[in-house]
Amino acid sequence: MYDSNPTLELLNLTGKKMDEDRQGEVLFKEFEDFTEGDGSKKFYIESYGCQMNFSDSEIVASILSEANYKPTRMMEAADLILVNTCSIREKAEETVRKRLRVFEAEKKQGSLVGVLGCMAERLKSKFLEQEKLVDLVVGPDAYRDLPNLIAGAEDGEKGINVFLSREETYADIAPVRLDTNGVTAFISIMRGCDNMCSFCVVPFTRGRERSRDPLSIVAEAKDLFDKGYREVTLLGQNVDSYKWSPKSGENTEEGIVDSDVTEKVNFAQLLEMVASIHPDLRVRFSTSHPKDITDDVLHTMAKYENICKYIHLPVQSGNSRILKRMNRTYDREWYMEKIKRVYDIMPDCAISSDVIAGFCGETEEEHQETLSIMEYSNYSMSYMFVYSERPGTLAAKKYEDDIPDEVKKRRLNEIVRLQNHISLEHNKKEIGKTFKVLIEGDSKKSDKEFKGRNSQNKMLVFPKKDGLKAGDYCFVQVNSATSATLIGELVD
Repeated sequence: MYDSNPTLELLNLTGKKMDEDRQGEVLFKEFEDFTEGDGSKKFYIESYGCQMNFSDSEIVASILSEANYKPTRMMEAADLILVNTCSIREKAEETVRKRLRVFEAEKKQGSLVGVLGCMAERLKSKFLEQEKLVDLVVGPDAYRDLPNLIAGAEDGEKGINVFLSREETYADIAPVRLDTNGVTAFISIMRGCDNMCSFCVVPFTRGRERSRDPLSIVAEAKDLFDKGYREVTLLGQNVDSYKWSPKSGENTEEGIVDSDVTEKVNFAQLLEMVASIHPDLRVRFSTSHPKDITDDVLHTMAKYENICKYIHLPVQSGNSRILKRMNRTYDREWYMEKIKRVYDIMPDCAISSDVIAGFCGETEEEHQETLSIMEYSNYSMSYMFVYSERPGTLAAKKYEDDIPDEVKKRRLNEIVRLQNHISLEHNKKEIGKTFKVLIEGDSKKSDKEFKGRNSQNKMLVFPKKDGLKAGDYCFVQVNSATSATLIGELVD
């Protein structure tokens, strides 16, 4: 299973889509003033796919900083070029290959080129032996080995490490916050996935589920708050299956060590621990599998004002037969009951989803059931895709990818049109309401306006007022809405 907001575009390290003329540029605001000629080498990194990849890139930056590397926004100035990759869909892999061909010229000039992440894990030595586009291939659990692999590559060796760990790999590493706005940050709480959805390659590229010591998570969140950050997003392939047991220990360079936590901790308890750091620290999480989000989680969300009332709860399909083929472990009726339960406990909660069009054997009637469950669920937004067969998955082995491309695209267009309509109606209902908003910075269109999100993860745009800045909370009344944005004004 992999449901964690896979936008599958070239993104910068905050997860925002980059303009076509800025592709390849990655901003490192925290390091803009590094000194040329200070003896350090420079690295350039691009990240693709889900939020976990952006979080991993910050871990990579921390490891490289200890090896005397500093980031640069200019690919041409880099001694080391890294691509943190996604394998969730074929299009993502095609995009990475195109970028690697762009980097080929820099490679000839002496720069080292490395592939990180899920695509590295899936294709392993093929990058080195057949395509010969890179010097390093490093899987998601092997980033600690980067300095050794780089040293070997500098001596002409081809470096590869795609070992998958059974323990949390980076709990003791403080990520270097790249392209930070100083307001919001990611915290990885677990890695891997045990769900084995038939369409998904992630269990093979990121390994089994393993959770991080809760005290290390709380410490990271508290440190971020003390540094001025006001929102953290807890990340995992399936955050609701987070579970920490004292017997599991913590993986460090010295081996497995005991934790100070003496009791088991589940996701609801972890949420409460992070929310209790300070009322002004907002807490979000992504992503949830419907089968694992419990009433305890929902009641904890309802209890704390600073736990955002927003859940990404991927449905993938609205038809029970297709869900069974997908190995989602729930059917249509069960999912609808889960949606009802969320709204019963938190009437003001916003729910988003992932939807796949044209899965193997999907009939027109089954496609219509997907549309109807979208209407029932009243999603605030969705991530929507055509089915993309991934080598090695159960679906690729067991089912024929038999839906013609034109049918897939037509069904996807219908899903997108419906979601745009639902999102617009969803946002229109907010007109006249006042929301507490965390200011993230200037709006995209005007430096005379702020942008910020409410608890329901909706973006609001509103005129600036003297005395307010990024990281402040304010109250905004909504005056109008589009399908993507609420437009309002400050209220006292």
